[in-house]
Amino acid sequence: MYITEIKRIVDQVSRDKGIDRDILIQAIEEAIKSAARKRFGHRIELEISYNQQNGELEVYQYLEVVEEVENPETQISLKDGRKLDPECEIGDSLGIKLDTEQFGRIAAQSAKQIIIQKMKEAERSAVYANYIDHKGDIINGIVQRIEHGDLIVNLGQAEAILKTDQQIPKETYRRGDRIRAYIMDVLDPEKKEGVETAKRTFRGPQIILSRTHPNFLIHLFKTEVPEISEGVVQIKGAARDPGIRAKIAVTSTDSDIDPVGACVGVKGSRVQNVVQELRGEKIDIVLWHIDPARFVCNALAPAQITRVIIDEINRSMEVIVPDEFLSIAIGKKGQNVKLAHKLTGWKLDVKSEKQYAEIMEKNLAQLASIEDVGAELAAILHQKGLFSLEDLFHATEEDLMVMTGIDSDRAARIIAQVQELQSSRTRKKSGKEAAPGPAGSEQVIS
Repeated sequence: MYITEIKRIVDQVSRDKGIDRDILIQAIEEAIKSAARKRFGHRIELEISYNQQNGELEVYQYLEVVEEVENPETQISLKDGRKLDPECEIGDSLGIKLDTEQFGRIAAQSAKQIIIQKMKEAERSAVYANYIDHKGDIINGIVQRIEHGDLIVNLGQAEAILKTDQQIPKETYRRGDRIRAYIMDVLDPEKKEGVETAKRTFRGPQIILSRTHPNFLIHLFKTEVPEISEGVVQIKGAARDPGIRAKIAVTSTDSDIDPVGACVGVKGSRVQNVVQELRGEKIDIVLWHIDPARFVCNALAPAQITRVIIDEINRSMEVIVPDEFLSIAIGKKGQNVKLAHKLTGWKLDVKSEKQYAEIMEKNLAQLASIEDVGAELAAILHQKGLFSLEDLFHATEEDLMVMTGIDSDRAARIIAQVQELQSSRTRKKSGKEAAPGPAGSEQVIS
């Protein structure tokens, strides 16, 4: 690398990589200073100056004027000093311009390596500054190369990486293919701490892409559906089994606008554009509802729901469906219920009406077997919402008296018997949770 090439290098790198010229010049000055010290020693005092107009780089070595020279690296005699500056005196500091061609091959190579390193650091900082505001957006690029299954994507002024686990299964790309992806993260080269520290590597691209993230699906709908951009239709959430099936929940701020219809489009045109981008991924567009039970029912469609039992404390629901809809509600390999769980945030336990009836019958017999309960009182307890021994365990004497009309003595005996049965169960279930939570509210879905 010759000094005369510096201006051309600075101009080209600044233009192509979007790096500030001052950062590049500072890197070059540091590199030349390092090379000069390797050539002339580490104790010399140097000053580097760069003329941005003509690209000239000047290196000055400063020497102290002394009567008798003891260290030629830092001192110059008065006699030799006056040859350079006739007016110099002892104690003055004289700047002597060095010939950069004297640095030698090794020093020049060292300077080149430092310049490359500094340029990479500056480039990474520029990439972060340019793309951090685009985190969470969709971006288009071209597949530049493939490394161990990971795609390196050219975005123009930077490279991004689409790792294997962020690619839709079974989709394939070749070099030169256009690709659309979601910017999942932009790594900060200055950040050394955080949850992702172990995964951070700055040998490769800083921009992390994804085609499997639920937000990729959300942004695709935002692109296809004008009502979403206008705020009339809102997306409340999304869940995906990438490449196979997805669910997206929508609602409308305008009662005259059907949010599901808006996302589907005329003859399914809008949703089909999204499906094509996701390589045939089937998409269920779900109507969001403020009532969690109704929302869960919508999320489990096309299965019909007859009743939902809600446990607010554990944020779970027991969903009862007609026998013929059990397989539909659960889905292939449990896919439908898993996606509904991710979309709604509720734990879901789906049962058929036959299974539910068998459980209720078993629980009823269990209640009736308690000495002071019997079949008649067990039936009343069932009608009042106490379906099992666990439900009764969390009831109080006052609850039983109000629900059934029994006296306080009988209520106390029932509570004592239930507690004894529950304690016996606890001793048998070593290491397991002793008492399940109280029964949830039941909602019949018409």
